[in-house]
Amino acid sequence: MKNRVQLIGNAGNDPIVKTLDGGRKVANLAIATNDSYKNDKGERIDQTEWHTVVAWGKTAEIIEKFVTKGKQIGIDGKLTHRSYEDKNGYKRYITEVLANEITLFGK
Repeated sequence: MKNRVQLIGNAGNDPIVKTLDGGRKVANLAIATNDSYKNDKGERIDQTEWHTVVAWGKTAEIIEKFVTKGKQIGIDGKLTHRSYEDKNGYKRYITEVLANEITLFGK
């Protein structure tokens, strides 16, 4: 098995794109995916999951040009995990989707 994630969702914010030393770009955004199921009473329950997405290079450039809040996009990438210590000394853990490819939907 391979570490691979495929998501189709809507951008929850305008991407934050930074240009690093040397001109390489990195984009950060959150996307929401929706799912639904029926509970024990037969009621439909809608569930939204939020995913933090990071993209580098050409993929970040595409995101910068074409993705805005609410835009439906597809992401193909892999899960990554990292940790850091916050200003109060607590260890924080982050799970992100590292995007390799992006698909734009709609207009």
